[in-house]
Amino acid sequence: MLTLVIPVYRNEGSLPDLLAAIERLSEQLADGLETVFVVDGSPDRCYEILRDELGRRSLRSKLILLSRNFGSFAAIRTGLIHGDGERFAVMAADLQEPPELVVEMDQVLRSGEVDVVVGVREARHDPLLTRLPAQIFWGLYRRYVVPEMPPGGVDVFGCNRAFRDTLIALEESHSSLVAQIFWLGFRRRTLPYVRQPRAHGVSAWTLRKKVNYLMDSVFAFTDLPIRVLMRTGAFGAAAAALFGLAVAIGRMAGTITVPGYAMTAILIVFFSALNLLSLGIVGSYAWRAYENTKRRPLSVALRVERFDGTRQRNVVA
Repeated sequence: MLTLVIPVYRNEGSLPDLLAAIERLSEQLADGLETVFVVDGSPDRCYEILRDELGRRSLRSKLILLSRNFGSFAAIRTGLIHGDGERFAVMAADLQEPPELVVEMDQVLRSGEVDVVVGVREARHDPLLTRLPAQIFWGLYRRYVVPEMPPGGVDVFGCNRAFRDTLIALEESHSSLVAQIFWLGFRRRTLPYVRQPRAHGVSAWTLRKKVNYLMDSVFAFTDLPIRVLMRTGAFGAAAAALFGLAVAIGRMAGTITVPGYAMTAILIVFFSALNLLSLGIVGSYAWRAYENTKRRPLSVALRVERFDGTRQRNVVA
């Protein structure tokens, strides 16, 4: 059986099309499909709509309501934990990734030759003002965090149970689930697809979330900021030594007669700002290490409901 995990957040408008697409997937997979919907504290009526619709449809599924918005990665992890299948796939609720890709991933996983399948975007129909920031973001991500990351990032993937078990064992807070997929290794294959235009609503993947995601990925998977600080400090020390030598020579030669108040003030401000930046970067690493020592759950499931495909509901928790 294949477990399909779908995080849901502000997707009220796309739910009718999503459910219809899942019904078609269930038919293609000969009813060997279990769908786990994880409502990530969505402020709209996603949970109520799914609860009512799943009770009317012949779909084997689970509906999980998180106590608040924990983020898409935490929602995906929750869905993977509650899935009962031998194979797993993750798909977004906005249908920008073609649902047929789930069937292709399942076929690859059934072969037993790979452990994880990653969907790679060959093209996207988004506007230029949406594509350009995304290209810059993923370019920086590949350059400084995960070189193996596809140019367009990863929004959909599939895996077998062994990979799923290993992935959910990584209980790191403020980390990147996508980067963890590549960090784990295993046997991996990519599947190309064309990203479809968004038919309903607007994306909740804002610039602020992208920046936070990039910072979490950097601080969780590389010591690049520390190395940059060390090199900057070494360069600054060398420049200060040369500058001091030049000032001493100029003073002895009599070419410097006026005290450099402006230069002194600029140097004080510059190195004070550099110190604050250094403390902030080191503090970010320390704070993330401290957060991981708390061992708090990465998400809290407020309610879990199971639908067995016979239009009967079983409230698990």
